[in-house]
Amino acid sequence: MKARESLVRLKEFQVREKQRQLSQLQMMMAEFERMTKDLENQIVFEEKKSGISDPSHFAYPTFAKAARQRADNLQVSIRELKAQQDAAELALEEVQAEFAKAAALEERDTTTRLRA
Repeated sequence: MKARESLVRLKEFQVREKQRQLSQLQMMMAEFERMTKDLENQIVFEEKKSGISDPSHFAYPTFAKAARQRADNLQVSIRELKAQQDAAELALEEVQAEFAKAAALEERDTTTRLRA
């Protein structure tokens, strides 16, 4: 019976770990989105300051070009994190199902022992 208790604890740990990973991914995505918005605001400011909003113009501000590239890179990272988040959500569902099965078996064993 100890083996089932250990299995339940292991599955419970795995569920908490997957939830933690999912939470971290969501926090990273939110932070990247905030950083992207900040960069976009800085780009708008630089464009207004210089009076040039065409990135292909020879006198387009260097800072705005660099900020635009960083914002684009962050958007790529956000898309990659979204894919990781989808995979983590699936893994969490699988681990939760395994935990539910293990907990049900433990419950059944406990009620069987109490009846005997």
